[in-house]
Amino acid sequence: MRTRVKICGLTRQHDVAAAVHAGADAVGFVFYEKSPRHVVLEDAALLAQGLPAFVTPVALFVNAAAAEVRQVIEAIPGVLLQFHGDEDAAYCESFRRPYMKALRIRAGVDIVTEATRYASACGVLLDAYVEGIPGGTGERFDWSLIPPQLPVPLILSGGLNAGNVADGIRSVKPWAVDVSSGVEAAKGIKDADKIAAFMQEVKHANV
Repeated sequence: MRTRVKICGLTRQHDVAAAVHAGADAVGFVFYEKSPRHVVLEDAALLAQGLPAFVTPVALFVNAAAAEVRQVIEAIPGVLLQFHGDEDAAYCESFRRPYMKALRIRAGVDIVTEATRYASACGVLLDAYVEGIPGGTGERFDWSLIPPQLPVPLILSGGLNAGNVADGIRSVKPWAVDVSSGVEAAKGIKDADKIAAFMQEVKHANV
């Protein structure tokens, strides 16, 4: 099985082009104002406008008002929703769109129970738990905490980079991987060479 790749936290057209050129399956735009990778709707819509077929735009929210989510859905056709806060399943399902739910992992979290709560999701994204920060920390969690099977497809995130993504794929066998800080020159500024190296390591892990 080929591991899918999402490059998240994109803020510049140049970086979107680099992700597409390297073979990313999805590109993520952060609609969370406290994030250094935050983009306003008008800019995100322009960044997503030129995406080729089979590259999916993803909109990341953290406890957003429903009206904000609906505005993004209207402005970015075909957008996949990603919820990174305390949203319950009823809220996630209310938009009648495919969605992913992020789970912040630390010792003691029952991943199977949490994933089952979001059985309607097209994937659960497992990220590192850092107090007060909903994501994009660049921290890795203990992969041994992940059970061998989950009720929904698994997206591995949290501290991934070209140096460890192949190990993550081989040990966890996720449906997809999600990277942000691991391919950056600075927060919100991607590095085309790091993106290319990351994609190359994913390909090596799939051989």
